[in-house]
Amino acid sequence: MSTRTIDTRTVPATGTWVIDPSHSTISAVARHLVVSKVRGTFGDFAGTIIVTEDPAESVVEFTIQSASITTNAEDRDTHLRSPDFLDTENYPQLTFVGTSVTPQDGHWNLAGDLTMRGVTHPIEIDFDFLGVFADPWGNQKAAFTGSATLVREQWGVNWNAPLEAGGLLVSKKLEIELEIQAALQS
Repeated sequence: MSTRTIDTRTVPATGTWVIDPSHSTISAVARHLVVSKVRGTFGDFAGTIIVTEDPAESVVEFTIQSASITTNAEDRDTHLRSPDFLDTENYPQLTFVGTSVTPQDGHWNLAGDLTMRGVTHPIEIDFDFLGVFADPWGNQKAAFTGSATLVREQWGVNWNAPLEAGGLLVSKKLEIELEIQAALQS
């Protein structure tokens, strides 16, 4: 398989790995009515992972088409695409550009800049490298799982409604969940 060990850490082989959106998921999870979780999944995204000899110098970038969000509720999806939330007409893409990759407590930390609604803030994604596997055609695929917590108001996503019993309709914090499969480019 296309892995190597650096200081007892297993990492993918050096090279360019392209994210496979048909085998990957990028989701945002918010609390609704304080207690339940609502998951929005982005269906249109692309990205690359350039693994270098020194993993700390590796590059991760991806772009998400903001209008591709779906929660399986048409009215809610329309509201999420509106200026109250993603404002997809004026801001058709969310972008992430990694700035550093560091080992952290048996996992990895990917720091970078997330741009949403024209506003850029640093975020940190905690992730695990799950390994490299060959598909039935001999192609090398690397798998990663990761998560990050965002405070949506930092990006100007302020819409909410107070609840009669206290609290807010939509949580201020979002949990971002990533399940990524990437293919090594020849």
